[in-house]
Amino acid sequence: MSNILIATLPLAGHVNPLLPLARELVTRGHGVLWYTGRHFETAVRATGADYAPFASAPDHGDTPLDDVFPRRRGRSGLRAIDFDMRHVFADPIPAYVRDLTALNRRFHAGTLVTDAGFLAGAALRRLLYLKWVAVGVMPLLATSVDTAPFGPGIAPRSDALGRLRNRALSALLQRGLLAGANAHTARVFETLGLGRPARFMMDLPFHEADVYLHGSVPTFEYPRRDLPGSVKFVGPLLPDPATTFVRPAWWDELRGGRPVVHVTQGTLDLDFEKLLRPTLQALEREDVLVVATTGGRPVSDVRGPLPANVRLEPFIPHDVLLPFVDVMVTNGGFGGVQRALAEGVPLVVAGDTEDKPEVGRRVSWSGVGIDLRSGRPRPGRIRDAVRAVLRTPSFRARAQHLQQEYRAVSGPRLAADYIDALLGARTI
Repeated sequence: MSNILIATLPLAGHVNPLLPLARELVTRGHGVLWYTGRHFETAVRATGADYAPFASAPDHGDTPLDDVFPRRRGRSGLRAIDFDMRHVFADPIPAYVRDLTALNRRFHAGTLVTDAGFLAGAALRRLLYLKWVAVGVMPLLATSVDTAPFGPGIAPRSDALGRLRNRALSALLQRGLLAGANAHTARVFETLGLGRPARFMMDLPFHEADVYLHGSVPTFEYPRRDLPGSVKFVGPLLPDPATTFVRPAWWDELRGGRPVVHVTQGTLDLDFEKLLRPTLQALEREDVLVVATTGGRPVSDVRGPLPANVRLEPFIPHDVLLPFVDVMVTNGGFGGVQRALAEGVPLVVAGDTEDKPEVGRRVSWSGVGIDLRSGRPRPGRIRDAVRAVLRTPSFRARAQHLQQEYRAVSGPRLAADYIDALLGARTI
């Protein structure tokens, strides 16, 4: 067996998908050391992996990024992507490299496994001669002749005019709108003595990682004739089933015959006036049961009286709740959407930050739900979308089609198989 070093950005959406993979690697007898923020130490150790904290790299715990970076507040779309490329993804790279170089002097790993946003993997692959496995925890970012560039949530188009559009938009993005952020990242690599990367920043994991393990299935992703051969679809990397959750007193209402609508803003977005509160307002007169969760935050953070048909909890494990849900309203976190589709639940998506416009567009494109294309939708739009999803059988049929495709792949086991194949321990 081999020593495997895992490194992830200290963000739940980048850590959580790798937890079941780490557990699978430990079960197979690999030595696994995981480097990430202190907030995730308990979860990392629960997989059986050893834990290593950040030493020189900044560790902002579970503090929302807008509080860590006040200048980030209020940005959306490409302005937010530009900021995150510079300050969330690029700036910490030298500190990550220092920490992991020191760690590996005693751990002697031959393989580095990271989330796809951990771009220090491209540097460490060259500096420490490590094999690099990137794990996709968001929609595919790879530049393609068949798709518009990642970010704005533009639908794919692969005919002759579409390919012309795609090339023009990619050039505008890479040489114009995000050129400054890309140059900023290149300068960070230059400080490490590596020279400027030959590719656009978002493309590095697809072309420099030995294997890119994508946590979804082809049906939920845009077809690309030029997708690098390193990309392997492994299916959703879902958390282990809940074993300690205590069902609230109202739980039997889920079987009461009314459609069940679940609304969540994930774990990072704390402004419940964006989606959660408008959804409660939208559905207060509808004959549905609304189950809302606050991502672990106190329910008192949701201001104002609750409609009679709402049940509000800080957290309910999705594997326990989603089998009862008829439609999920979400801000479009990639992991939550994958979890819903793994249960065959159609969606209404409303998000305009990070990768959420791209997630929402794929929900619409694949026919599994409605993308409201807004981070602050009005209650009327939410109500109309929920009604449409509940009344149109094709949304659930498409979601259940994806559910069957998800069940056909083994997620963490298939991902671990690809890693073992890279190590020469098996063939696929």
